Amino acid sequence: MATTTWNLDITHSEIGFKIRHLMISNVKGNFGKYTGSFTTEGEDLSTAQIAFEAEAASINTNNEQRDGHLKSGDFFDVEQFPHISFKSTEVIKKDEHHFTVKGHLEIKSVAKPVELEVISSGIAKDPWGQTKIAFEINAKINRSEFGLTWNAPLETGGLLLSDEIHLNAEVQFVKA
Repeated sequence: MATTTWNLDITHSEIGFKIRHLMISNVKGNFGKYTGSFTTEGEDLSTAQIAFEAEAASINTNNEQRDGHLKSGDFFDVEQFPHISFKSTEVIKKDEHHFTVKGHLEIKSVAKPVELEVISSGIAKDPWGQTKIAFEINAKINRSEFGLTWNAPLETGGLLLSDEIHLNAEVQFVKA
């Protein structure tokens, strides 16, 4: 069977996250610069080999001061570690549209196994004849496992930031 390559369509995709702040609300953000692709045997998604990379310096939380702090050595240290990457190791098909994707996420040169919950919205052709496929992706990671350990104690107890980060993405790929 022929190998099919799918390339990330960044104009129709968004890579985001949220983290608990002050123990009472969430701060949301996203990455503005990233690339990704996957290959399959034919169009069988359970055979997918996935690669993704984001520019750490493209982090955006709609607050310039906070974004500067996130880019510093306290967090992503973007000068020394410019990229965040993911490579799949296994795709488990739950049903026609639901998958668990296992792989390694690397942040600050620390690679850890993660599991992504993936929902496929299906395949369609656009008006220009391109075949597209879209996914919704969700995962949770512990930021301190990746060396993102900066925090501050609160006067009332607890910490400024939770360790748990919720990753979320709405992505579209185009068949090469």
